[in-house]
Amino acid sequence: MTDNKPLAFSIIQFLHAQLRSGDLSSSAQESLEVAVQCLETAFEVSTDDQSLAVPMSLPEIFASATEKFPAQSHANNNATPNSISEEQRAEAERLKTDGNDQMKVENFSAAVEFYSKAIALNPQNAVYYCNRAAAYSKLGNYAGAVQDCEEAISIDPNYSKAYGRMGLALTSLNKHTEAVGFYKKALELDPDNDTYKANLKIAEEKMETASPSAGLGGVDLAGLLSNPGFMNMASSMMNNPQVLQMMSGMMSGAYGGMGGAGAPNTAASSSAPGPGDLSGLIQAGQQFAQQMQQQNPELIEQLRSQMRNRAPSTGNEDQQ
Repeated sequence: MTDNKPLAFSIIQFLHAQLRSGDLSSSAQESLEVAVQCLETAFEVSTDDQSLAVPMSLPEIFASATEKFPAQSHANNNATPNSISEEQRAEAERLKTDGNDQMKVENFSAAVEFYSKAIALNPQNAVYYCNRAAAYSKLGNYAGAVQDCEEAISIDPNYSKAYGRMGLALTSLNKHTEAVGFYKKALELDPDNDTYKANLKIAEEKMETASPSAGLGGVDLAGLLSNPGFMNMASSMMNNPQVLQMMSGMMSGAYGGMGGAGAPNTAASSSAPGPGDLSGLIQAGQQFAQQMQQQNPELIEQLRSQMRNRAPSTGNEDQQ
């Protein structure tokens, strides 16, 4: 501890000066006296040993240091633009470009590394966060993408691309209601962006199909009937012998009790829909859907998966 003795001596001198000031309470004085004794014992220092004295007192050393090195932020995110040198800015831009190059060749992990280095050098550039959000989304780290978009928006509240990419990440997290809000904000800032318009429509559709009022366990029947992809799939299903067999069994169960030319079975006819009975037809459709779910859950899950997999487009969301 020999090298530390001058420092310990300066600290003890400072504490003695505080004791002599008379500004301390009795309990505080006792605490400082104990501290002095502990320091003297630990470092084997005595205030009588003037060979340990340094030219400046501890307060003078502190004052001199603070004059030469003014207070600076210790957190990167609190750095002001003026505290970043031109060399740092140039290097950060170079790293961003390297990240963009990695995105083009679909090396998304490397892109994240380059963007992270750029952020470390210049944490006040919203583009770096937004670009890294895109890389995170490609890697399936949607939570990380959301955080980076939030950071980009906090830096630049008028950055439309950050809102658009936030919408993409939230859609991937099945947070469609929140995604709609961010897509709308993106369109406010960039009203001619066709990608935002298309993605907003998809998010709104998914938000509706996720509502409790949707049919077939969360699938919006009205939306399905207007969906060409679904209609093609439905046509294919109707040519499936297994599906036709299920429908035949369902219909025979609903109408079989009516008999041929004889009187209809009362129990069957009370539940079976007659011609023009819309409510009965709807009921039969619901029963059919329930039976499909029970007898062939894989088919229903395939239908749901096809609807869920209608992903929003990244469109013109190239890196800046």
